[in-house]
Amino acid sequence: MNYAEALAYVAQHTSYETTGHLNSPTTERIERLMAAMGDPHLAYPVIHITGTNGKGSVAQIITKLLMAQGLTVGTYTSPHLERINERFAFDGDPISDQDFADAVAAVADLEVVVGVRPTFFETTTAVAFRHFADIAVDVAVIEVGLLGRWDATNIVQPVVAVVTNVGLDHTDLAGPTLLDIAREKAGIVKPGATLVLGETDPELAAVFRAEGPVATFERGVDFDCVGNELALGGRLLDLRTPSSTYTQVFLPLYGRHQGDNAAVALCAVEAFFGAPLAEDVVNEGFAAVSWPGRFEVMGHQPLVILDGAHNPSGADRCAEVFFDDFDPVGRRILVVGCLRARDPEEMLSALRADEFDLVYCTTAPTPRGMPAEELAAAARSIGCDDVLQVDDLERACIAAVREAQADDAVLITGSLYVVGAARPALKKMMS
Repeated sequence: MNYAEALAYVAQHTSYETTGHLNSPTTERIERLMAAMGDPHLAYPVIHITGTNGKGSVAQIITKLLMAQGLTVGTYTSPHLERINERFAFDGDPISDQDFADAVAAVADLEVVVGVRPTFFETTTAVAFRHFADIAVDVAVIEVGLLGRWDATNIVQPVVAVVTNVGLDHTDLAGPTLLDIAREKAGIVKPGATLVLGETDPELAAVFRAEGPVATFERGVDFDCVGNELALGGRLLDLRTPSSTYTQVFLPLYGRHQGDNAAVALCAVEAFFGAPLAEDVVNEGFAAVSWPGRFEVMGHQPLVILDGAHNPSGADRCAEVFFDDFDPVGRRILVVGCLRARDPEEMLSALRADEFDLVYCTTAPTPRGMPAEELAAAARSIGCDDVLQVDDLERACIAAVREAQADDAVLITGSLYVVGAARPALKKMMS
């Protein structure tokens, strides 16, 4: 199987990311596939991460800290921005085309032998587990795809289970309350695992502790970000963990909320080793962090920013960073597209769209994308004065950047599908 054939094979499988529907959630199919492979997901220790927002940032920080400590690390994240290879990283580098094709071929062979038809995400998860075993990683950092309990990744037996936070998202699958969502996410907490809990609501925290972890570290009690200042290119943090304090740590990610993510990640790595980290390891690991598509600055004069905020809580944080950290002096121009599952008025209000001088509404490039016309109507309903409807995302981005003057700022957001499609177009435009 070559790379093109591997891509075609994976695309043939049903995908929640494409349809927005999930039928009969179960881990049975992935368990049967992995058993036929010899359970490669049990060949290495795992740090497993769930949460409504911040999973990707936490996974990247954990990965860089583990690498700074000298370990080889496999990292599985989703969705990807531009190429599916991004989902499967070894020491931060995406899987090669041939390794991807080889791992997919192994899954394809077993699909026939075992007699199961995995979903798209189950297929990519099987690829990750197989690949990480083949290259013999020292540790795998595995991000949950959807909620937790019935997620395909939840057949691992983690050394550390990480929860970033709990927000109202995927309420069609695990709602309608935060408690319902917490119960689903709590499924990744296994007996024998250490729980690192970023959620601070006492009622929700109790749901995770009830799963019986061997030890629990809670943000605000056992660890925290105690200093969080804006710095050139990111944040300057003071972090407290159960065993140490780290001061003036530079993290090259934007947004005050990244301080909380950093504290969660650092505590998770300490829990993995059962010991504090050397100061130089922490500084080296944090300094190496990058997370494309998450408040990524694509250009200056005008300032052009991409952010994959895809739910109201993420949109609220996106607006906070844009208006407070960057505080553009010129006009503020928004390019936004989101999914049909979102309440457009709620998303736009969280983004503070009515505070932008110009709003381009576009259609996210996915079958689940909300029509630009519907989004534009919602923008006008919340008080946006100057709204333009541009159905094609690339044309919307090009128009916004060309409209902007040197002192203006363009924010492109609303969905990772929007960011993933806008990135190559902007790189070509600005090269």
